[in-house]
Amino acid sequence: MALATVTTKGQVTIPKEIRDSLNIKTGDKIEILITNEREATLRPVSKKVDDVFGKLHRINRQAVSIDEMNEAVKNRIKEKFQGGGSEPT
Repeated sequence: MALATVTTKGQVTIPKEIRDSLNIKTGDKIEILITNEREATLRPVSKKVDDVFGKLHRINRQAVSIDEMNEAVKNRIKEKFQGGGSEPT
């Protein structure tokens, strides 16, 4: 467990062990989610373009159209909710 102190300006320094664990670097954005139990969850939400550039590129991969991508996403959502009794609206 890591402890942090809130300053008079409402600022908190994220302890180094937490920053290292979540791979949070200077300038990164974080999201703080509040639960119904008044607990907070902290998570990084963005990456720099340099961090993700080229991640999807694969040599010899066939290009697909936006319509094909949309159809694949639609099918994946159907698979996820099939049998669960609830579909996204």
